[in-house]
Amino acid sequence: MAHVTFIHGMANKPPPADLLRIWRNTLADAASPLPLGDLGVSSALVYWADLLYAQPDDDLAAHEGVLENTPAAVDAGGGAAAPAPRSASEAAFVAALRRHMTALDDAELDAAAAVPAAPQGGLERVPLPWALKKPILDVFLRDVHHYLFDVEFAPPGRQPVPIRRTIRERVVASLQDAAVTRPHVVVAHSLGTVIAYDCLKRVPECAGVDGLITLGSPLGLDEVQDQLRPDWSRADGFPHERLAGEWVNVYDRLDPVCGFDPALADDYRRAEAEVVADLAVRNDGAWRHSITKYLRQATVADTLRRLLRLA
Repeated sequence: MAHVTFIHGMANKPPPADLLRIWRNTLADAASPLPLGDLGVSSALVYWADLLYAQPDDDLAAHEGVLENTPAAVDAGGGAAAPAPRSASEAAFVAALRRHMTALDDAELDAAAAVPAAPQGGLERVPLPWALKKPILDVFLRDVHHYLFDVEFAPPGRQPVPIRRTIRERVVASLQDAAVTRPHVVVAHSLGTVIAYDCLKRVPECAGVDGLITLGSPLGLDEVQDQLRPDWSRADGFPHERLAGEWVNVYDRLDPVCGFDPALADDYRRAEAEVVADLAVRNDGAWRHSITKYLRQATVADTLRRLLRLA
């Protein structure tokens, strides 16, 4: 029996059971329907939003895609504050990553958001409504920073834990639980793609898998790649240590998380050969980063079907 391990991305999420149900239902209703349960495919979710957010997001409709184009309902929910770097290197990382998404400082973003339908300036790389840009930016920078620099953190009232180490433990446990079920494919979204790559490339105790699908991945950004050294190199960055099959990377060029550098084949070669398959799709609406929009794409469902070796 085939198995899929999902790894979610940045920002707050519904409770794990609800999130997994939503994603499986979305695949079943995709442009090329893929009902995992009817096909005998088991699945699991590596859930880590509880490490960064006090309570799960109870707005299930937003994550089901019903309201995802409204400012209150995009993935940026959670009210995260921008990260506070602890060193010059962390400050440089945050500043460089921020420049990929906006040329404006926080005060300018706040002022622009107060003007209804304010135009995007010519220097703005991410085509989003102003009201969305600041909260999305803060969530993205905070979550990526805390993972890559293994920041000790906890929501109010909880004991802080090292974020990267704890998420790695959850990934290792989930993949080990499914190690005897083959083929086993990992489907990761957003920051979840960084987590999946980090574990498959850099964590020796991580079990191997047969396929990897990344959706809306920021792995193309130089700043992210720098934090994956020395295990990562452009000439031999493919995670062949624990990935026995294909890596398919799916992106939308207007996705604000991956749009600056969405293709990965040139950055994650195997023995200097390009082996990652980069596939472009076009999601609808203003918020192109939503995983439900990716999962609805026939390209994604058909790729997963093939990697799972389903008829």
